[in-house]
Amino acid sequence: MGKVVDVNVALDVIRDGDVIAVSGFNMATTPEYLLIRLYERYKETGHPRDLFIVTDTLPASRGRALDLIAERMIRDNDFGFIRGFMITFFGVAPSLQRLVIENRVEAYSFPIGVATRWFRSVASGVPTITKVGLGTFLDPRQDGIYLNGLARERRTCRVELISINGDEYLLYDCPKPRVGLIRGSTADEFGNLTMSEEAIYGSVLAITQAVKAQPNPGVVIAQVLYVSRFVNPRDVHVPGPLIDYIVTSPPEYHTQSASVRYDPSICGRVVVSNACLPNNDKPNFEYVIARRVVLEFVRLIEKLGRPIAVNLGIGIPALVAKIIRSEGVDDYIVTTVESGPWGGIALSDDDFGVAISPKAILPMPDQFIMYEGGIIDAASLGFMQVGPNGDVNPSFLPERVTGPGGFPVIVHGSPRLYFAGAFTAGKRDIAVVNGRLTIIRDGQIIKFIKKPYKVGFNAELGLKMGKEVLYITERAVFRLTGEGLVLEEYAPGVDIERDILAKMEFEPIVSRHLQPMDDAVFRDGPMGLLEVVEKAVRR
Repeated sequence: MGKVVDVNVALDVIRDGDVIAVSGFNMATTPEYLLIRLYERYKETGHPRDLFIVTDTLPASRGRALDLIAERMIRDNDFGFIRGFMITFFGVAPSLQRLVIENRVEAYSFPIGVATRWFRSVASGVPTITKVGLGTFLDPRQDGIYLNGLARERRTCRVELISINGDEYLLYDCPKPRVGLIRGSTADEFGNLTMSEEAIYGSVLAITQAVKAQPNPGVVIAQVLYVSRFVNPRDVHVPGPLIDYIVTSPPEYHTQSASVRYDPSICGRVVVSNACLPNNDKPNFEYVIARRVVLEFVRLIEKLGRPIAVNLGIGIPALVAKIIRSEGVDDYIVTTVESGPWGGIALSDDDFGVAISPKAILPMPDQFIMYEGGIIDAASLGFMQVGPNGDVNPSFLPERVTGPGGFPVIVHGSPRLYFAGAFTAGKRDIAVVNGRLTIIRDGQIIKFIKKPYKVGFNAELGLKMGKEVLYITERAVFRLTGEGLVLEEYAPGVDIERDILAKMEFEPIVSRHLQPMDDAVFRDGPMGLLEVVEKAVRR
């Protein structure tokens, strides 16, 4: 009793130098009110200061939550509030990226699935050991998890190469959090917390467990929208004894995603019909890429004779879910998003991580066990650069810090990888006209290059693990082999020499069976895939 308190009473327990665990996948499950009020207390009193933040993903979006705090730190030239953080993804937080690049705070980055496992490991009192990251930029023989000079100097978090029975592994570690800032929808007066209106579960329970574990159990503060005299026991996600303080938030600081305050279809209370969703009747070049990915999924269903579960990454792969729904094959191709949703329509950009009308929502640590263990059938992820042997740089550039996100865990575990993205980058004008690809103005940035800036997918290790790997673009499809990339398909309307080979820094192997891409991906109207998959599953 007495757990429901004013926000200042709750935040008063936070001390200078504390390690604070914060939930949040972009704005989903982000306790924005607690973060903003904590920063305001620092500005008013000078305390708490020198905080170290550890997260499961990114409790922010552009100009919101931690990114807003970073923006104000830069504006005021005052960097005493946060001394460092371990954040797994910075893609939609430009001010946080600036703090890293300018070396204002020490910055570390685990893959999301490693971070979620780390919270559970802290709760269990065991180390976090995995093969995820071997042979990539996360490997301490390359960059490690250290994003700037302060991190490399202080090593508050660390990654080490270890050997177990002759096999290589990576050990990831950060200091145990003393405070947890989490979020739920409703709490009763005893502190029992539900997630009934949240878009995802995230790692809320795992963070709570890590804070409360021995030695030195800490303090958990939960942000909610509602306080009730009673909640259904079956709806409780975090039991009351694990929560010390409950703080009610103004609605503007408690949104399901960056742009959605509340939508019942996002938290699973209603299911919208196909009529409410966008179609893909007139494909542009990005839809061509996504359609080609869907065709590969359909071929996999034909091969296996059953429905499949797949992961979709951010960017063009997120379009795949819309095509799957518009083709009516979403009962056969069940898409997953790393934050926890299964099925439905994944949203993009700052709203990535939530889905319209998901069939199921898992806690994020459980979702990543699915990925790391290869329990899903395939994954489609974006790419920024591809090297001659098939290595992939997903998102890193010298002037931009994104963090690994979920990419390293997914490419490690998934048995089939369909990298999907535009063939070139930069300003371009590429159209689909009369079933043919027309390149009016091509992008000037080459993406298939001799040496990727950083390696997120190690193709050599992928081949050793027996993975099937394709690189799907609007004009060409490549396959990974032991000899390198093989060009297997080209788009109708393109000149292979001028539009493909001349726009690569290396020469791929051209298949003896080189053929045009399926013209269905370039035609107006649906591709008629439902009949194909129904026949494949019935046989």
